[in-house]
Amino acid sequence: MTAMARTLWGRRNSFNLQKVAWLLDELSLPHDHIEAGGAFGGLDAPSFRAMNPHGKVPVLRDGDVVLWESHTILRYLAASHGGPDLWPAAPGTRALADRWMDWSQATLQPAFMDLFWGWYRTPEPLRDAARIADAQRRCEDHYGLLDRELTGRPWLAGDRFTLADIPAGTSLYRWYEMDRPRPELPHLAAWYARLAARPAYRRHVMRPFGELWGRADY
Repeated sequence: MTAMARTLWGRRNSFNLQKVAWLLDELSLPHDHIEAGGAFGGLDAPSFRAMNPHGKVPVLRDGDVVLWESHTILRYLAASHGGPDLWPAAPGTRALADRWMDWSQATLQPAFMDLFWGWYRTPEPLRDAARIADAQRRCEDHYGLLDRELTGRPWLAGDRFTLADIPAGTSLYRWYEMDRPRPELPHLAAWYARLAARPAYRRHVMRPFGELWGRADY
């Protein structure tokens, strides 16, 4: 497959785009990238809606396959281009990664995005202090859970890096870079250091985001 046969659409400062770009790099899969969404627009174009009727990013075209929803894309890439260590074939072992992916999407990311949008992205005069405090509490609870789960093992699903680490791990750069109080969570911090040692993580997740400060639009 040539680089031209694989294309990723989305904003580089989007969490969900970063998950996919990170895995593409981990798998050494060449691709074209088209900025879309936010200031780049293009999501209402008929050609884009034909790929994703919801008009959201990321979207990946891999040859004749067109995919949307970031975790669906991650599973597809792992199944078609990764190895069994990344997303094991045995259903029971695979579920060890899947459960963390689903938890991250349904529980961790909503709490973190409430904090990121409520505090970082909202202009100060418009901030809701009670909602920010609630989001902060939920984030601390969720990252505390991760810290406890990481006691005695280096990665979320066990002894090696898997799909489990990507969705939750994508939020850590901003969690540590935002000027917010954080509890001391040594196992979480060690996991973050292991992620930050991966070149693909540094390239696609550890991206400055200062342009988003106080900016309530995309």
